[in-house]
Amino acid sequence: MGDVRLMKGNEVIAEAAIRCGCDGYFGYPITPQSEIMETLMIRKPEDETGMVVLQAESEVAAINMVYGGASCGKKVMTSSSSPGISLKAEGITYLAGAELPALIVNIVRGGPGLGTIQPAQSDYFQAVKGGGHGDYKLIVLAPASVQEMNDFVDLGFELSFKYLNPAMILSDGVIGQMMEKVELSDYKPRWTDEEIEKISGSWATNGKKAGSERNISTSLDLDSAKQEVFNHKLQAKYRAMEENDVRFEKIACDDADYLFVAYGSSARICQKSVELAREKGIKVGLLRPITLFPYPTIQIQEMLGQVKGILSVEMSAGQMVEDVRLAVEGKVPVEHFGRYGGIIPTPEEVVEALEEKILGK
Repeated sequence: MGDVRLMKGNEVIAEAAIRCGCDGYFGYPITPQSEIMETLMIRKPEDETGMVVLQAESEVAAINMVYGGASCGKKVMTSSSSPGISLKAEGITYLAGAELPALIVNIVRGGPGLGTIQPAQSDYFQAVKGGGHGDYKLIVLAPASVQEMNDFVDLGFELSFKYLNPAMILSDGVIGQMMEKVELSDYKPRWTDEEIEKISGSWATNGKKAGSERNISTSLDLDSAKQEVFNHKLQAKYRAMEENDVRFEKIACDDADYLFVAYGSSARICQKSVELAREKGIKVGLLRPITLFPYPTIQIQEMLGQVKGILSVEMSAGQMVEDVRLAVEGKVPVEHFGRYGGIIPTPEEVVEALEEKILGK
């Protein structure tokens, strides 16, 4: 094994950023994600890799610094928690509209408003439905372990540059604050100017070359006909994501009569719920979406000839359940169970909800 350590999820995000060759981090402190920036400040990667780490004067400033770095073809990122992501929403939609790669990390806390600093999953709509204005999508990755917090930083950048689209790691205070054994990634060198020119020379704003057209980074086009053509281009890109980059995990689904659908920390809880339900003779499986967009709609549909009912388990009042119902198209019952406001459900509560809402006990 490589470099194995016991680390917090937030700390791992920072370490993975340094090791994947990230060029710049621009952020602002907010609980429960502040350890990401604090770890980067302690590690001082500018001395090690040349990576820039900067606490901006606000969330709005941070996301616009990301926009500037992304325009130059750099690997740049930011992180925040729910209200901070709301403040970044305008800049995120600018990134999507300018077709720029960037990584955004949201360690979700309970809302609405300032809410609580305890964990929740109530930013699902904001992340996958386009929390800002316009018809845009983010690539959304939902880690369920500290190891995946490490792995998804590099994957987020990879997908972001593949599609020229911002990517988000949507986690929460459970996984951000928990400590687990993690195998850290090997170091990747930061891209040289020559490599950036090769990878992103057709769009990056790194100076006009003799005899070439200028690259202009903007999300503005006042010609409605051109803007409509551009929107068609974006929708085609999002369809390509759905065709090629859906990620999911199935647990105990081969003989399942019933199905939990859950992501992130709720999926961790549901793994135990599967065991408890099977001890009671209830054959239930778990389908865990890893990409929340693109969503594993087809993979849920493939279970419909087998399962008699589905329970969407979320730490929210019910958001992802809408995408489960869209996938199911009324062919089997779909119900929601959630705790919210920072309350974490127990595996026993999930089994009780399955018995009550799906089995009718």
